[in-house]
Amino acid sequence: MLGDTQTAALVTTEGSVDWLCLPRFDSPACFAALLGDESHGHWRLAPAGPVRRVRRRYRDETLVLETDFETDSGTVRVVDCMPVRDGNPTVVRVVEGLHGRTTMDMELVVRFEYGSTTPWVRRVDDRLRAVAGPNALYLDTPVATEGRDLTTVARFEVDEGQQVPFVLTWCASHETPPEPIEVVRAIKSTECWWRDWIAQCDLDDGRERVIRSLITLKALTYSPTGGMVAAPTTSLPEQAGGVRNWDYRYCWVRDATFTYYALLGAGFRADAERWRDWLMRAVAGDPAHMPVVYRVDGERLLSETEVPWLPGCCNSAPVRIGNAAHGQRQLDVFGELVDAMYLSRGSGAPADEHGWELQRTMLDHFETAWNEPDEGIWEVRGGTQHYTHSKVMAWVAFDRAIRTIEEFGAEGPLERWRDLRQRIHDEVCEKAWDPQRRAFTQSYGSPALDASVLRMPLVGFLPAGDERMQDTIRTITTELGTGGLLYRFSALPDDAEYSGGEGAFLPCSFWLADDLALLGRQDEAQAVFNRASGLANDVGLLSEEYDPATNRMLGNFPQALTHVSLVNSAINLARAGEGPAHHRARR
Repeated sequence: MLGDTQTAALVTTEGSVDWLCLPRFDSPACFAALLGDESHGHWRLAPAGPVRRVRRRYRDETLVLETDFETDSGTVRVVDCMPVRDGNPTVVRVVEGLHGRTTMDMELVVRFEYGSTTPWVRRVDDRLRAVAGPNALYLDTPVATEGRDLTTVARFEVDEGQQVPFVLTWCASHETPPEPIEVVRAIKSTECWWRDWIAQCDLDDGRERVIRSLITLKALTYSPTGGMVAAPTTSLPEQAGGVRNWDYRYCWVRDATFTYYALLGAGFRADAERWRDWLMRAVAGDPAHMPVVYRVDGERLLSETEVPWLPGCCNSAPVRIGNAAHGQRQLDVFGELVDAMYLSRGSGAPADEHGWELQRTMLDHFETAWNEPDEGIWEVRGGTQHYTHSKVMAWVAFDRAIRTIEEFGAEGPLERWRDLRQRIHDEVCEKAWDPQRRAFTQSYGSPALDASVLRMPLVGFLPAGDERMQDTIRTITTELGTGGLLYRFSALPDDAEYSGGEGAFLPCSFWLADDLALLGRQDEAQAVFNRASGLANDVGLLSEEYDPATNRMLGNFPQALTHVSLVNSAINLARAGEGPAHHRARR
């Protein structure tokens, strides 16, 4: 992945940029080969002949990617980056000769609007211009290019010590074209920017994995607003050939507190507070109509449509744009919001009385809404249930509101909320507990297991040492476990989208590691953490799910919640008794 904190590109091991949305994460893609084939847009820069070996790495603690191609005649390196700067989004690619002489091919297929629109391409002075509708792309390179079958191609030689640059810049088609950038300076300044940013990290244990996760999270943050997208991709399947393909290029409220803890715990206070501020702006308004997911600028309209001309990754159709989950009732988000605001106060951030007024309005609505069924954490599309995780987070909402009053002197109906908190707690312990299964189950009266209940100790609802929680952890590990990982659930009712199975859900494995850490089972927790984090690809990135049968990542990639969970688990393991899990577990 490349990223400039406004959008991101995915680069394959074959040297092809197969996914890029411009000018921001949720914009239409101009390279969409990831969900189709080369005709849907890509930019390949690779040796013309057979390649014996490919090696990739990021330059130290940056998002500058190096890919080395070893051929019979020579070895070249392709350096890729997206400069972090004000102005037009840009992809910089430089071919460096390392040994011998290598013949290189460049192939550029621009297709705006998710592969559906072929631009008008012509040469303007010394640069190539591709324009269609509102979009324009400019290619700057000293290499001679030619058009062939609606494709821009070039073949050139690279000798040892030689550098050949390529720069692709986007701008609105009605605007004055941007001036070409100086490539060496742009790469150097981008390296310095990432190293300066990551220097704030105050973690040492497991630093390499944590650093890569933190850089990924920063790259997934839309810098103008502070909103963090769940992933930079859409419709990567949770099962090859399946239909469970969702658009994740948006910001989920559910990720609020875990993200806040990860950023604060690693030393990134300014980024944590920008995320908090985005949350408060996005959710402002009538709580009865509060969506659970937003665009990067806070916009709420995310109507879901299908893109019929794209066959999907691994022929997994349909390809979806937008996300219908924005209209669902997901009650757990109230708990996440109030918990994030409580954490903000406790971290020393300036108190915002208007923020408390907003929370009071939400809680006034939630006093009656919490008892309704909802679609739950997994955004089921087959009907509502009384999901255990949702009720636990309802308890969190009132618990954190009570603590805000008790610890920070805020005003509110303390006794009424105390009574309601206890009522919710008693109800969950009675209706979600299955004495035959010896476990808290997915929903009231259901025998199905759900790994989301592993969060109960992590939010302070019950101690990890509670006998019921220990039994639940044991049952879930046994029945949902696979090769040291966890599936999300054993069943979801009446939802055709969930038929056919899926991979192990990586955040759930990190939640298990956190529970084990709370129980003092440090070695077991470390083993679970190592298993899940060790599944990262060659450059340290993780997806949402993993298929142990095929050893393949599944779902949108890279996935913010997975990397957030990795960071929190690493802190829990490194700071025994003082990590996010321990902090939230103190009722």
